[in-house]
Amino acid sequence: MIARETGPEGESGPLVFLIAGEPSGDLLGARLMSALRKRYRGQVRFAGVGGAAMAEQGMNSLVPISDLAVMGLLEVVPHIPRILGHIRRTLIKARELRPAVLVTIDAPNFSLAIAKRLAGEGIPLVHYVAPSVWAWKPGRAKRMARYLDRLLTLLPFEPPYFERHGLATTFVGHPAIEAAQAGSDPASFRRRHDIPENAKVVCILPGSRRGEVRRLLPIFGETLKRLSARFPDLHLIVPTVPTVADVVADAVQAWPFPVSVLRDTSVKYDAFAAADAALAASGTVAVELAVAGVPAVIAYRLAPLTGFLAPFLIKIKYVSLPNILLDREVQPEFLQGACTPGNLAAALGLLLGDAAVRDTQKKGARDAVAKLQAGEEAPSERAARQIEVLIQTGTQARNS
Repeated sequence: MIARETGPEGESGPLVFLIAGEPSGDLLGARLMSALRKRYRGQVRFAGVGGAAMAEQGMNSLVPISDLAVMGLLEVVPHIPRILGHIRRTLIKARELRPAVLVTIDAPNFSLAIAKRLAGEGIPLVHYVAPSVWAWKPGRAKRMARYLDRLLTLLPFEPPYFERHGLATTFVGHPAIEAAQAGSDPASFRRRHDIPENAKVVCILPGSRRGEVRRLLPIFGETLKRLSARFPDLHLIVPTVPTVADVVADAVQAWPFPVSVLRDTSVKYDAFAAADAALAASGTVAVELAVAGVPAVIAYRLAPLTGFLAPFLIKIKYVSLPNILLDREVQPEFLQGACTPGNLAAALGLLLGDAAVRDTQKKGARDAVAKLQAGEEAPSERAARQIEVLIQTGTQARNS
């Protein structure tokens, strides 16, 4: 029997079991929790795996999310025993609680391993954020259709890849659109961080996983040294996440400009509003910067052996989402061997020194972002509505 748990303040309601395996999924999960609480007027409970943002929404995570934020074909190997242990613990708890629905969020290697094992056990299974089957592992779409009940995608072109295999799929919109709606006051942000009015501000975003941060920070540091003579008045803002904040704080001490390290993820869009440009690791942040209207240079470097194998597995022209959406380079990309201080300094210097180049990128970013909105509803609200329908359908089936 599916449980309907007592809420944290004695309220009754469906139990939603959520699993987020990395910081970006944690933020997505937190917004979803808030939207579900709104739809159910507080009559809903949560359990599962998440990070700091989901904890603020009432999640008591079963395992530390920092143990799961590992990326790369080979980088994950040393962590496999611990990750398998977390999978077993999460499975045991899900089977014990028998939630009204289980929602896995991104991090497919972890979250879908759990969903697959729960298939056929009477718990509706939803996955939020489609794996990039259009870029690599296309066979995963067919396999997912065998055990999931519904898929929620962030990108408008993704549903057909899964619907052709019979998996009910809904485009709900990209969460970066929702995150940017809060707005901010750039002048106030500058005052709080002692940034002079005439200083150019650059956001530095080296990633949220320890491996990628350790690879990119030295390259970013050398890039900035090369810009110091031409742009002596730069001020750097480094929004980061708890999983890598200490590593970042240590590294930036040697950088040649004043640096503000932001450990509070809630102020990231305030930093974007105050920024003239950004240097960022490839990932979700590329589209977040596009939504915020911040011209950016995108960089990435995998571990050597993973980087060697990647071209044989990944079959796309670009990695930055705005570039993918428009099939042209809106944000300059420098990956693997091209990710060098010389290349990054040249591209970032061009953005900082040429207003026309910045304006051209902003126009392209607006065109890309326009493709990421799914109607009038906020993405989290649209996702919550889809989950509510699945809970109602499951409840009706069990009561019939």
